[in-house]
Amino acid sequence: MNFISWNVNGIRAVIKKDFFPVLEGFNADVLMLQETKAQDDQVREALFGMIDGYELFVTSAEKKGYSGTAILTRHQPLSVKYGIGDTEHDQEGRVITLEFDSYFVVNVYVPNGSAELKRIPYRQKWDVAFLAYLKNLEASKPVIIGGDFNVAHQPIDLARPKDNYNKTAGYTQVEIDGFEQFMQSGWVDSFRALHPEEIKYSFWNIRFGARARNVGWRIDYFLVSSMLKSRITEAEILNDVHGSDHCPVSLTLED
Repeated sequence: MNFISWNVNGIRAVIKKDFFPVLEGFNADVLMLQETKAQDDQVREALFGMIDGYELFVTSAEKKGYSGTAILTRHQPLSVKYGIGDTEHDQEGRVITLEFDSYFVVNVYVPNGSAELKRIPYRQKWDVAFLAYLKNLEASKPVIIGGDFNVAHQPIDLARPKDNYNKTAGYTQVEIDGFEQFMQSGWVDSFRALHPEEIKYSFWNIRFGARARNVGWRIDYFLVSSMLKSRITEAEILNDVHGSDHCPVSLTLED
């Protein structure tokens, strides 16, 4: 099974940038998109006629042009759930869960701490609620989580850790601790499992030409339940793929 996760920074923008040839090249079984920035019908319209062989599941924020996630899958899920079952956290279209025979697949766009760290208290509450949701899923079968977690876990995961620590959203101790709880609860960072010392990024600030200088952040992940760790055959950051301020990340599991 080949999984791809990609924060597209606007589905209607990315489809104008060779998105469909790139999609074909992925040959993904499951493609997870974040930050679609469109309502459900707009996402469906943007992808209409271009995704033969896939079934599309979409959720959007109540606020138009904001957040939003989508999953394209070649395999019919047993069930589909939108959100985490918490009204406070389910207004921004951040989570889609597909249930398959052997595991759950969760697509997530984790809230950003925001400029001046204004949303850090909310982010802290989100991390607790999301982890509880995942633990509840894992009580019945393993879980694969893919998406934009909006945090660099360790100094190796961003180009300028000292400059950003506790100053920039995505690398505050609150966010790091929240992510560390996933690790402590048994989920495995698939990329780090296979590439423990490799420096590679998945996001670059578009305003400062950071991608050309590779001044980036690794904030997009595939986490898997520990019982799936032995089945990871590939976990990559596809930073030769353009079209967004993020690049896709991939995960391959043997059957």
